[in-house]
This record gives sequence, structure tokens and C-alpha cells, in this order.
Amino acid sequence: MIEMKGIMKAFSGNVVLDHVEFSLQKGEIHALMGENGAGKSTLMKVLTGIHARDAGEIIVRGESVDYKSPKESERAGIAVIHQELNILPHLSIAENLFLGKEKTFGKSGIMRTKTMNIEAGKILQKLDLHEDVRLAAGSLSVGKQQIIEIAKAISSNADVIIMDEPTAALTDREIDSLFTTIRSLQETGVSFVYISHRMEEIFSICDRITILRDGQYVGTKLIKETNFDEVVQMMVGRELGERFPERQAKIGEVKFIAKNLSRAGLFQDISFELRKGEILAIAGLMGAGRTEVVQSLFGAQKLTSGEILIDGETVKVKNPIQGKKLGIGYVTEDRKSEGLIVDFSVQDNLCLSNFNKVASKGIVKARAENNLYNTMVNRLGIRLSGPKQTVKSLSGGNQQKVVIGKWLGIEPEILILDEPTRGVDVGAKKEIYSIINELAEKGVAILMVSSELPEVIGMADRVLVMYEGNLMAELSKEEMTQEIIMHYATGGDKIVKV
Repeated sequence: MIEMKGIMKAFSGNVVLDHVEFSLQKGEIHALMGENGAGKSTLMKVLTGIHARDAGEIIVRGESVDYKSPKESERAGIAVIHQELNILPHLSIAENLFLGKEKTFGKSGIMRTKTMNIEAGKILQKLDLHEDVRLAAGSLSVGKQQIIEIAKAISSNADVIIMDEPTAALTDREIDSLFTTIRSLQETGVSFVYISHRMEEIFSICDRITILRDGQYVGTKLIKETNFDEVVQMMVGRELGERFPERQAKIGEVKFIAKNLSRAGLFQDISFELRKGEILAIAGLMGAGRTEVVQSLFGAQKLTSGEILIDGETVKVKNPIQGKKLGIGYVTEDRKSEGLIVDFSVQDNLCLSNFNKVASKGIVKARAENNLYNTMVNRLGIRLSGPKQTVKSLSGGNQQKVVIGKWLGIEPEILILDEPTRGVDVGAKKEIYSIINELAEKGVAILMVSSELPEVIGMADRVLVMYEGNLMAELSKEEMTQEIIMHYATGGDKIVKV
């Protein structure tokens, strides 16, 4: 059905796909796996015309193709079901199924609603979904919405369906229903590309598996001829190198305790201790609940239950303002939308969390503002032309340093770092690692969320591994390996460490 040869793709000189190979047979369910950032979604975007490839060839049904847009690939029978569903909740099920291809009376623009409802009902019947097609799509469960997305693909006569993390938000029952649907379509000759981090699903439903690592093709295996451990080894088998500064841990007494923290539907029964001078990492795959946990610690999300103690005393962190007053700093996962005001100057951004230090009675004091700016720029080695340079004109690494500097100004006793080196180059990463180590040496308790296993192993004193909202394992420095962390992050046997 599809063959991709020697696919190359780079963004701003950064190579994200390097001579990648992929093939899909008729009636096959083919898993595409790799760590976060391995290039899976980018490869599919190249296939479907969202990104233009820099080199390589794509052959569909024996013919070389070069789709210029998703519309072209859709017309060629290739449909994509994204992780973020494209359902319009206020429209009916039938209206969603025929969105962009509505049936009308001639060229009048008046929709043939009755006809669309009848045809939508027939499509849903094939998928064993018995819902009134006039219902608002937003009233359905996420699992049923996922089936609606498949129905949309079928209604466009797709014989290749790409599914990106299709079960991330589904219950076990909804997953069973989805798998039944996929298998029934497979019997009619429909082919699937199945992107998922969930190892047990891959071995349950897929025929073959292709592994990508760091934008490169690692290999393709028949599911029946491989196993869990081999796939994990293929996914993470790279050397750490000398990317991490030497760290002499001086870990002190317990600073922070989380007891049985839960937030309904996101994570449950999370307990751990964090000590002064310690770097504690939280590892796990996308959707594991890591960010939701740390947001709750900072007061950005509300806990359903549980208790937080700082210096042995129970505290309530109802919002980020309270979190900050308790000495917690939080470097967010997405710096551009949550951590910075990119059109503001570097100086303004550095002062965002430090208004009480640079202002009196609401009026900013220029000398205090300049002092804070100069201190942070020198301390963090931020490279820029001057205090009024806008943040959006900085490199990714320097933007990240500004986010960190914004929080260092409050002199935090607990610092949460969510993906602290995402989107920065290797040189800037090492500088950020040195900053983190320096803070830990000064007694700051650091909680770090990271998707990069080498970063976790290279920086953390301990690691907590999460899977689907559950704490699966707590590993010491000596116990950490990429294979062991990935084992628990993909749903391996749970261990409880007392």
C-alpha cells in the first residue's frame, strides 16, 4: 500500500528525520513506535502532505506521489485520526461525519439533512455504534467520539487509516470496542498505522512494528518474532555520552512530602518525599499524568484528595500565588504559551514573578529592575543585545534561561522543572544542567519532569516512573537504566518501594 524510502526532513537546520524507511501492506496493522521526539508524527505528516520532505520517495499503491496538502492525501484514501480529536461538539454526529463533504440540493447550499442522517446511521451500524445520529457529538464519551473519527475516515472511502495514540483517553471497555472495530475493518482490507506508547496494545493488535529513534530508522519486526524487551532495547539503545556535568549530591533533610495525591481522571494515589539538595525526576510517556501532578503541587490544578507537607507542616496550595508564597517555583512545560510573554522584553519577563522586589506601591523602580536583570543575565549566561530585546527574538536555549531566571528571582526553596531542556540545543542543555546542579548544591529541592531518559539518568538522584496516572516505580541512582525506566513507563509489572 505505502512505501517510504530515505525520507529526510529538517526544521531550521535541525534534522528530525534522517533516511527513514517505512512500509505498509494491505490489510495490515503496523505499529510505529519510539520515544517522545523520535519522529513518528513528523513521518506521518510528511506522508500526508502537512510537511514537505527534503529528500526521499513516497510510493502509494505502486505510484510515486508527492502530496501537497492533507486534502490531497485524503482524496487518495489516506485518513488521519489525530491524538487530539477533531470533533465539533456542537454539531450532530451526522454533521461531523459529512463535514467538508456535505450533501446538498444541487448547488443551492441547502443540506439534505435526512439523506445524511440515513447514510450516517448505516456507517455507524457497520462499526457497531448504535447512537441517534442527530445527537450532538460532544454528548458522546471520548471512546465513541473516537469511533466517530473512524466513521469519518470510512465515509471518505479511506483504505489507509493513521491512528496517533488512539487509546490515550479511553477506558478498557472503550479500548476493547475500538479494537473490535479495527479488526473488522482489517478483514475488509483496510490498513492501519498505529502510533502508540502502550506496549501491551502493540502486541495485542499489531502485525508488524517499526521503531524510530532520534529521527532515524532502527528496524522493522514481525510482532510474533519479537518481544517486549527487544522492542524497549531498540527504542532506547543509545549512549549517554559526556553531556551531563559532574554532580556531587549533598542531599539534606526532607523538604516536601506528597501523600496519596489524586485528581479524578488524571492521576491517583501519588506519594513521595523530596529532600533539600535533591534532584528527583518524574519519568513517563505522554499522557502518563506527570505534568498534571506537578501543576497540582503548584496550585495550578485542584487536587481531589491528598495532603502536601512542607518542612513537616501541612499546607494548602489552592493557586499559584499560594504556591509562590510557599517558596515553590514552576518552570512550565510550554515556555512560549505558559512561561513567557514573548512580545515583552527580557527585562520585563524576568520581573514577572518578582514584582514585589522591583516595585513599590505598584510603581516599578528602575534601579531594582536593572539590578534583577543584571543579576540573572550574568548568573545564567543569557546571550542578548540588551534588556529591551524581545524574548521572541532569542534562541530557544536563551528563552529557557529567561523562564528559569524569572523563578530564581523569588529564591525558591522548591523548584519544579517541567521539561527544562525541551527544544534547546546540546550546548544550551549542558548550561541548563549546570544551573540545576548549582541550585541543588545550594539546598534547593528540585522536582524535574523529563521525557528524555538520558537526561533523567544523567541528572536525577532518584526517579519516579508513572504510567496512566499511576506511580509504577521509584528507582535509586544505582537502579536506573533506560530499559528499566521504559519497562515501567510502558506498563510493566508494578513494584511498590517502601
